[in-house]
Amino acid sequence: MNTNGMMSPSSSSGATAQSPGLKTYFKTPEGRYKLQYEKTHPSGLLHYAHGKTVTQVTLAHLKDKPAPSTPTASSSSFSASSGVRSAAARLLGGSNGSRALSFVGGNGSSKSNGGNSRIGSLGASSSSNSMANPNFDGKGTYLIFNVGDAIFISDLNSQDKDPIKSIHFSNSNPVCHAFDQEAKDGHDLLIGLNSGDVYSVSLRQQLQDVGKKLVGAQHYNKDGSVNNSRCTCVSWVPGGDGTFVVAHADGNLFVYEKNKDGAGDSSFPVIKDQTQFSVAHARYSKSNPIARWHICQGSINSISFSTDGAYLATVGRDGYLRVFDYLKEQLICGGKSYYGALLCCAWSMDGKYILTGGEDDLVQVWSMEDRKVVAWGEGHNSWVSGVAFDSYWSSPNSDDNGETIMYRFGSVGQDTQLLLWDLEMDEIVVPLRRCPPGGSPTFSTGSQSSHWDNVVPLGTLQPAPSMRDVPKISPLVAHRVHTEPLSGLIFTQESVLTACREGHIKVWMRPGVPESQSTNSETLLATSLKDKPSLSSKISNSSYKQ
Repeated sequence: MNTNGMMSPSSSSGATAQSPGLKTYFKTPEGRYKLQYEKTHPSGLLHYAHGKTVTQVTLAHLKDKPAPSTPTASSSSFSASSGVRSAAARLLGGSNGSRALSFVGGNGSSKSNGGNSRIGSLGASSSSNSMANPNFDGKGTYLIFNVGDAIFISDLNSQDKDPIKSIHFSNSNPVCHAFDQEAKDGHDLLIGLNSGDVYSVSLRQQLQDVGKKLVGAQHYNKDGSVNNSRCTCVSWVPGGDGTFVVAHADGNLFVYEKNKDGAGDSSFPVIKDQTQFSVAHARYSKSNPIARWHICQGSINSISFSTDGAYLATVGRDGYLRVFDYLKEQLICGGKSYYGALLCCAWSMDGKYILTGGEDDLVQVWSMEDRKVVAWGEGHNSWVSGVAFDSYWSSPNSDDNGETIMYRFGSVGQDTQLLLWDLEMDEIVVPLRRCPPGGSPTFSTGSQSSHWDNVVPLGTLQPAPSMRDVPKISPLVAHRVHTEPLSGLIFTQESVLTACREGHIKVWMRPGVPESQSTNSETLLATSLKDKPSLSSKISNSSYKQ
């Protein structure tokens, strides 16, 4: 097998140990995406517990500490480079890219990939010296990811492959996490465990501590006292002032407040009908969690809040997307996958569209206005495990009144591919509408709503649409990014991040972003402020090593 030209032995971008057959760039209409950094866990980690959990990634941006600090000249290059890093991070963390996106891959364990992991630059790299500073204030942008029984934290803008911090859990594996960009004080990081336990901590406090255990943590649902099923997804409520939600594998979602004691007594009534949505509130003011939402039978696989926090989308083992009015605690609408479970979901920045992906290998585009699926993306040849809109991409032909008419989004799958899509709303031609004979007996109730011509009553879940009724879209680019099945992707202002379920993360710089972004603040600031670099991503389609 000829790998010439696929990979240079010493790549200047800091991307080392590329697998043969995977290119270090991919082409899009806007230009090339280049592999800038790779992040992974220390290579000694591949032990028996490793294959049981799927790596998810959270992007966290720590702002300057409120206390005034004056940089001293004596620290010369290090203070300069970390200052630049935080300038980069400040631009990077402005909007939704810094919100935690985490996606659950499919169920079933995958083989651990022992042969591929190279030993990273352990202890040899100079850029990590700034991390050893005891007065390190932690500002910058970090990747938080789980592998096996540990949470790892990497500096996004450093060349180092290895994490700067690891936190180990003795009794259960961490499976999901979320970072609160808006946290005014104290705890901003949530970690959900396989055992159902949940912790909230301060990310800055973890970075300043030299140990390998959580410090200053608040512990919720201790030993599964409220719910002993696996955590599947955690999320801070946008604008919720420290409120967060935890979704579980038994179809329940709990609402907590971080400023209340984690051990507050909470008991909820028995769920009478497992098939119906119901909300129960805690009886006492000191209770935490404060509410239980029973959403579905079987696992809730992923949840996502709209940017303004008004709506909550959930996808589950039963194949349904459900959209709730969060404050009214009301089911608004939803619909079923073509077949199989749904695994991931994401909102557009304007709250008009929701992406879902799952076991039918399709990316569904759901319209909040029409309350139905308006497009199916066909291009993956295995389960879709992560979806995200690229909120930093601006379409060349945005219309005059500033409305988005074209959206760019990405999806990753267990087929190891990253797909990028363009969705142009006025180009989608809806096939002739046929009235379904009888509709769905289980969920449809009441007559057609008067002010929406073809919109169903509030709270109706739509049956799976027929193949011929939904317009199909094809990906703009499709590229193989990793050798292992993928578990998630995140768009930032400068890059797109892809993660595989084995704990390897790749950072692909957008076209037009200078390569020396972590060392050259002038060009970084200039390019970021002048215009949003447009994005797209493509990774090479090449066979496994023979």
